Amino acid sequence: MIRQLRPRYLAIQISSDASFEEEDVKEVVWDAVLQLFGEYGASKTGLFLIDYDKKKKQVVFRCSHNALSIVHASIASITKIRSKPAAFHVSKISGTLKALGKKRAA
Repeated sequence: MIRQLRPRYLAIQISSDASFEEEDVKEVVWDAVLQLFGEYGASKTGLFLIDYDKKKKQVVFRCSHNALSIVHASIASITKIRSKPAAFHVSKISGTLKALGKKRAA
C-alpha cells in the first residue's frame, strides 16, 4: 500500500519596503531551496504557491510533511528579492488551509 503524502501549509509574512510580483516570490523561494539542498532536495518538497496577497505581503505555500524542515530553512535564508532587501518570516504552519485561516485570523 502506498502511503498518501500529508501536506503542510505555511503562512509567510514578507518584510520589505518594496512590492513584489507573485512570480518574483516563487522564484526566490525555489532558488533558495535549490541553493541549499540541490535538485534532489527540491524534488522532495512538493512546493507550491497557494496564495499571494501583494498588499499585505502575505504568502501561503504548500509543501510535503517530510520536507517541512527543508522549506522552512530555505525560506529563512532569503535576504533579497530582485536585489531589494527582504526578509521572510514563517508566521503559521498547519495541516489544512481551513485551520491555517483560523490561525492567521487569530
